[in-house]
Amino acid sequence: MIGTYAAVLVVCVASLVLGQAAVSLCGGRRWSWLSPPVGLALLCMICWGTVRLPGRGVTSAVVAVLIAAAAVAYLWGRVEKRGEALRVGAPVAIFALAATALPFVAEGHFGILGTSFNPDMSQHLLAADRLAGGHGTQLLQQGYPLGPHAIVVALNEGLGVGLVHGFTGLTIAVAILATLAALAAFQDQPRLLSTPAALVVGLAYMVASYFAQGAFKETTQALFFLAFVLALREASQNPTWQKLPLRYLPAALLAAGSVYTYSFPGLIWPIAAAALLGPLGVLNRQVAPAPPAGGAVGGTAPENALATAGGGGSPAATGPAGLMPFLWALGVFAVLVAPEIGRMIDFHSFETFDPNGPGLGNLFGQISPFEALGIWPSGDFRLAPGDGAAPAFAYFLGGAFAAILLAYGTFLAWRRRETAILAGLAAAALAYVAARTGGTPYTAAKAIGIAAPVAALVIVLPLLRRPVAWAYLLAAAGCSLLALANAPVGPSSYSPALTGFRADVGEGPTLVLASRELLADDHGRPYIAWELRGGRVCIAAAEEAGLQPLSGVRYVVTETPQPPFPDLRRQRSRGRYVLWRVPRPAPGRSPCPLIAVRQARQGTTS
Repeated sequence: MIGTYAAVLVVCVASLVLGQAAVSLCGGRRWSWLSPPVGLALLCMICWGTVRLPGRGVTSAVVAVLIAAAAVAYLWGRVEKRGEALRVGAPVAIFALAATALPFVAEGHFGILGTSFNPDMSQHLLAADRLAGGHGTQLLQQGYPLGPHAIVVALNEGLGVGLVHGFTGLTIAVAILATLAALAAFQDQPRLLSTPAALVVGLAYMVASYFAQGAFKETTQALFFLAFVLALREASQNPTWQKLPLRYLPAALLAAGSVYTYSFPGLIWPIAAAALLGPLGVLNRQVAPAPPAGGAVGGTAPENALATAGGGGSPAATGPAGLMPFLWALGVFAVLVAPEIGRMIDFHSFETFDPNGPGLGNLFGQISPFEALGIWPSGDFRLAPGDGAAPAFAYFLGGAFAAILLAYGTFLAWRRRETAILAGLAAAALAYVAARTGGTPYTAAKAIGIAAPVAALVIVLPLLRRPVAWAYLLAAAGCSLLALANAPVGPSSYSPALTGFRADVGEGPTLVLASRELLADDHGRPYIAWELRGGRVCIAAAEEAGLQPLSGVRYVVTETPQPPFPDLRRQRSRGRYVLWRVPRPAPGRSPCPLIAVRQARQGTTS
């Protein structure tokens, strides 16, 4: 627990400091809730840029600390309304922290999130372990984006936080930062309204569901896209920001962070939103009536000024002078992502993009796009309506209610010229359609998850002062909490030992004898299957082992140095595991199933 929450604290503080320094360098003098995601994007880039230098994680941690210290020195006395920001943000962060603790409270221990849902974390842990040791990995060679992994390596070698706790802490930190970033849309609202609204947007049902799987990359990309939309809103609609030459720089930093987290697919959403912003702004000014006097989103005068100023128009709306902020941002973005261009090219052939590849992944079929709207009363987002505890009509009723609110919220946002947010919603819809028609159910589900916070924002923001908003907030919050409480928590430690045995055992067949606690209480079975993928593997509790191995078994892996069966030959040990060879396998065909790469992985994260 200490290691996990130490990682949460370090990532959150570093992100807040680095992000606010970047915003202040752009000319912003007040505290901005764009700071948390902007800072996380910078942290990914800093750690990935330094983790491969001599010293590895230690060097990365030292550089990150020095830059953060410099940011604190720069910010000293420069940021206005710090106390007000603390009063607004602290309750949101505390509630988000409590919500993300539900899986660990329910399971009674800390460990790898979502193991029985998705064993991908084993591969991420292996990549971080190899990265820390300066060794190459398959993911590294394939151009897989490893910015978040570099943060975990810095936590591990710089602060002594275990890899498991580092990834868990990073996943929790992303959830907290997402709720804080959502406050950028509600900063003019009373805390009684802004707190629950930010929590529901930042921890939308699909975000909570991916959190429950330990899928930190999807939740991070959802955070960056939400923040990118809000950064466009700030730059194009805030009268103060419209005067700044670097007003689009936070959006550029967030787009670069998407590259270091999600590689080139991460650019689909921000590029589409930025491309749609100008045309939607022009069309909106020509078609939509002026915003109602005395209040725009939420009905406050400051927000009416926000909505009318600029109207969400194109970056070039005011001629060459108006184009320069956009060009500055584009230039910074190009410089930041230039080191990753080669890796992005390598990543295009990754298995996820193979039409004959994982397909369903860890899904049971296509999931409903209505899940992006936040009301889906199931602890497992993969289940079809009626397959969970709630009857089917509850899903249809919740989806219909949320869809009506989305349509109404879109209408109100259009009237009030919230074109940046509408551009984000349109981009998310286009990304889902592309994934659904040209991809697999697995990639379509990711598109739904990344769209969820923006969809919730379109529902909540225009309706926040109306009673119907509270019905949505309560229903959506209940669904998110249900997903979090249902999250399985796997082993609390990690060793790459089993992966190291793959070359020894080949196709096996291999019998792994693990503790009943690891298999039953810690959901370790899919974790072990992933580690020994590519061969025939049987997994059983050590306490239930018989007098001899199963028929045809050639190798046995144990967690103890004593042989579980007579006549075994000790091959070697790695970490806490010992590999034994069966000199005379029992006759007969082995019942051990072939753990193919795609079967075990249940869909590797893209």
